Amino acid sequence: MTTASFASPTGVEPRAVRVFGEPEAGGHVVTGDHWVDVPLDHATADGPRIAVYAREVRRADKAAADLPYLLFLQGGPGGRSPLPGVDGPGWLSWALERYRVLLLDQRGTGRSTPQDRRTLARLTPREQADRLAHFRADAIVADAEVLRRRLLGDTPWTTLGQSYGGFCTWTYLSFAPEGLAGCYVTGGIPPVGVPAEDVYRATHRAVDRRVAALDAAHPRVRAVLADVAAHLVRHGEYLPTGERLTARRLQEVGSVLGAAGGIDLLAHLADDAWAMPGRLSDTFLAGVAGIVSYARNPLYALVHEAIYAETGDETRWAAQRVRDELGIGVEGVPGEDGVARLPLTGEMVYPHTVTRDPALAPLAEAAHLLAETTWDRPLYDPARLARSTVPVAACLYTQDMYVDPDLSRATAGATGGVRVVEDTVHHHDGLRRAGDDVLGLLDVALGAVRTTTAAAATAPPSAVAG
Repeated sequence: MTTASFASPTGVEPRAVRVFGEPEAGGHVVTGDHWVDVPLDHATADGPRIAVYAREVRRADKAAADLPYLLFLQGGPGGRSPLPGVDGPGWLSWALERYRVLLLDQRGTGRSTPQDRRTLARLTPREQADRLAHFRADAIVADAEVLRRRLLGDTPWTTLGQSYGGFCTWTYLSFAPEGLAGCYVTGGIPPVGVPAEDVYRATHRAVDRRVAALDAAHPRVRAVLADVAAHLVRHGEYLPTGERLTARRLQEVGSVLGAAGGIDLLAHLADDAWAMPGRLSDTFLAGVAGIVSYARNPLYALVHEAIYAETGDETRWAAQRVRDELGIGVEGVPGEDGVARLPLTGEMVYPHTVTRDPALAPLAEAAHLLAETTWDRPLYDPARLARSTVPVAACLYTQDMYVDPDLSRATAGATGGVRVVEDTVHHHDGLRRAGDDVLGLLDVALGAVRTTTAAAATAPPSAVAG
């Protein structure tokens, strides 16, 4: 495969063209690397600069086909794009039938210039916080526009935003809609204009619903976890990361309940709890670490609350304040059957999270400074969103534990050009588990929005008014 057939519309050829996957096993794709050099702060072009990476992917038997581009905006924040090949995400096969796919490692993640305890070690906590303030959706969109102009010039592209990638999509619609030909969004219509506290109140209600489902399916799981939490008060148990496990950190395993397999995962985790009386098993400790450690995605924890902060907002550890408001403790709570069960938390990051996790502890002071930051840059433009004509098809999971459906409906209703497809079957990971089905429905919806938008654009003013 030569790079000549891989050139973009502007003539840019990717570096390091490679083949991943096997024809017999699936996932047989050709990839190429794209890098762009961007300002750390897009408002200060002569300041520090960072590298942003995107992997172009084409189906091997369509590598030379003249297909449009689809930019994938990953969930998170702080998550790298998926890796192609035999074990690549199922949705990618659907997309590669129709598009050249660009898997963007959002700034600070994957092969883009990383931001973690090692790369930030030379900076003071104040400098770390100031730097991390430039890793929100507004900067991600500005990076994407640099990449688009390099590859496509003035031609817009289509985007697929999963979870936080949907939040980035709404930022894109707010500040650079000229770059968008259309958008797919899965589980990611953001709560525009909603304070972080209200977001966490809503997601706590969703956690309660999933915990009730866990108890109905496996009544002993939280009872086992309550016994483990009591044990941790008296005995030192350590995760493979070196962190001493506490009851508060144990409660964070509830974050997996937002995925379709989360209930079963916690059931299996509880089955493996004890190696012998009075001693937790290595299997259990490794399983907990796999859920609660942020070694692979430190930005997720560091900027998690900041993704909800609009101009003038201070998050001030909103999740912790809502937790205190709801009276969520660290001891088992007796149920109607008299059995004590451990309360679980969801997709929330707390002060103890960053001080306990070895991947975050060196940046804990910076995290506290971010929580005290008064944000001076908007993430959305509600007036422009209301006038938006970019076609958007968005899948709203009615069972979503991470992105509240009611808040999403409100945002969609206040944004022009949006058609919502409500999915009552899948959870937040529906794209990964049933990508063909989800994207097939969204593709039909996107076509309908385009037809409606085109008809409105060509209709006489009197017809539109009527």
